[in-house]
Amino acid sequence: MNSTKAIALAVVLVVLALLVQMSFFVIDPTKQALVTAFGAVKGKPRVEPGLYFKWPWEDVVKIDKRLLYIEAEEFELIAGDQKRLVVDAFARYRIEDPLKYYQATSNVEATFRSQLGNLINGNIRRELGTVPLQAVLSERRGQLMKDITAFVQEPALREYGVRIVDVRIKRADLPRENSEAVFSRMRTQREQEARQLRAEGDEESQRIRAGADRERIVLLSEGRKKAETSRGEGDALAIKIYADAFGRDPQFFAFYRSMEAYRQALGANSTTMVLTPDSDFFKYFGTINGQPPQAPK
Repeated sequence: MNSTKAIALAVVLVVLALLVQMSFFVIDPTKQALVTAFGAVKGKPRVEPGLYFKWPWEDVVKIDKRLLYIEAEEFELIAGDQKRLVVDAFARYRIEDPLKYYQATSNVEATFRSQLGNLINGNIRRELGTVPLQAVLSERRGQLMKDITAFVQEPALREYGVRIVDVRIKRADLPRENSEAVFSRMRTQREQEARQLRAEGDEESQRIRAGADRERIVLLSEGRKKAETSRGEGDALAIKIYADAFGRDPQFFAFYRSMEAYRQALGANSTTMVLTPDSDFFKYFGTINGQPPQAPK
């Protein structure tokens, strides 16, 4: 009998423990929760962290309340200047109304991300379709992102209970075939610029070389002119000296001129000459005073 009571008590305690476990739930600071029964939401959302009670037959749906991130699918659009553009965007958001979010998505994240991505891409397409491509690639891009964020916020909050913090374009490029055409055109332009710069460099080099040649010719001409002038002045001075010497001592002048003639005629590159001993050329060989040698007696 006692054994039966003990077993019954144990069963009761286990059931009570299970009921307690099924009747209480905890919400941590990163979550918010909804209590549902047979698919219908019961009561208000629980948004504060803590311990909460529910009936054992009720379920708890926990929803993240942190700042979340979504990356929209890459798509192609036509800018305001009719240029094609491939855009890859992302957004940051926070779930502020968990009840509306649950009713719109049934807490199926894939469904929500697809719907929000379409909403973001639609507003990006509408906004960028009114501005030229250059605006997307310039400093105006920041203002465009603010405008797109403002356009997305109202429908996202109204339909999904989600507040969009910001929308950003991660990448905005020309389509692949357009990019290749642009790169080819840029490469052709750079090659043309390189050829032009080389031609200008060659022209400048030739101009500098021609100027240097002209300057060299002028310097050589001036040098020759100065040399000729100096030589003429030297010759004139030599003639004057010779004339002065001849006027002062004609015999010494004749002797000096003969010595110069001997040095040139009888030097290292001497020339064979056939002359008689009594030639005037040798008149200073026999005696210092210039008198011809006496015949032996």
